Amino acid sequence: MGVWEAQVLPRVIDKMLGNEQMAKVRSRSLAGLHGVVVEIGFGSGPNVPLYPEAVTKVYAVDPSVVGRKLAAERVVASPIPIEFIGLDCEHLPLPDDSADSALSTWTLCSVPDVAAALAELRRVIRPGGEFLFLEHGHSPVEKVARRQQRFEPLQKRVAGGCHLTRDIPALVGGSGFEIQRVAEFDIAGPKIMSHMFSGAARNPG
Repeated sequence: MGVWEAQVLPRVIDKMLGNEQMAKVRSRSLAGLHGVVVEIGFGSGPNVPLYPEAVTKVYAVDPSVVGRKLAAERVVASPIPIEFIGLDCEHLPLPDDSADSALSTWTLCSVPDVAAALAELRRVIRPGGEFLFLEHGHSPVEKVARRQQRFEPLQKRVAGGCHLTRDIPALVGGSGFEIQRVAEFDIAGPKIMSHMFSGAARNPG
């Protein structure tokens, strides 16, 4: 991992995705989060001030050491206990059925093996628990989708493996989760990165 990805990119992501505009988008997607939560892609902790009162504990997973440093003030200020448990969401050091719910915000785009990560979440979420997600991905607009395909190789190089073309609901549903709801919308910004999926999926057990 080079200097850009290890030192600079986490700070760029913190500024781009940790602002007030993104907080409004995040807060709607966290509704229903409760109990013991596994959050993959914890990053600098921008979701911490937005956790619902029903959340009792958070297990945080993120590969970035710099992200943890940036998250320190938010973690200390949180009334909810937050425990960092690892760097890799494809291998979670938790027992089966140990979480009530899980959360991913703008993370599945850059996970190398999405199937493995989703399988791990299904393993640790109790039967009937939910996986809440807010992700960007494949645009339904054909012209934009073609541009996403064209720019994806560059995006992966400069943005920590981020894919532009992933169909997030299809990936989540294909992993065995039962999709409960999905909202698709676009936010301001480059069109190749602006199509969002906000949803919830149930672990049938």
